[in-house]
Amino acid sequence: MALNIAEAFELLFDKNNNVAYKALQNLQKESQETDCVYPYMDRLSDMLDSDNSYIRTRGLTLLAYNAKWDKDYKIDEIIDKYLKHITDVKPITARQCIKLSPLIARYKPELKNDILSALYKANICVYDDSMQPLVYKDIQKALKEIQKL
Repeated sequence: MALNIAEAFELLFDKNNNVAYKALQNLQKESQETDCVYPYMDRLSDMLDSDNSYIRTRGLTLLAYNAKWDKDYKIDEIIDKYLKHITDVKPITARQCIKLSPLIARYKPELKNDILSALYKANICVYDDSMQPLVYKDIQKALKEIQKL
């Protein structure tokens, strides 16, 4: 069954997080194979401003997964906004952003230095002591991956 992208996209905002997560997984899989989610880049970018951390995370994820289709430099235009989420108020969202950053660096080599710089400068002291080592490890792993590119 072909995925209806428009419907799946609307489900990203569903109040039921299981429904929204399933939609995210479907759109993520689709984004690996085709550029059919790419027309939604502006809306994905708007999701980064959401008060809901789940919605921010979904936006970050799909933006990263669409980096390889980004012929209009949409990610280049919003990279600063994207990288702010390396220290998102919610550590889970921050960790996702960090883990996704090598994916953007791979497909957008012109942004590699911006991404590296943001990762190096990230102030992880904003997180509880229990989260800091996890975020630190994520950053180190992302830096290593990006430097290999």
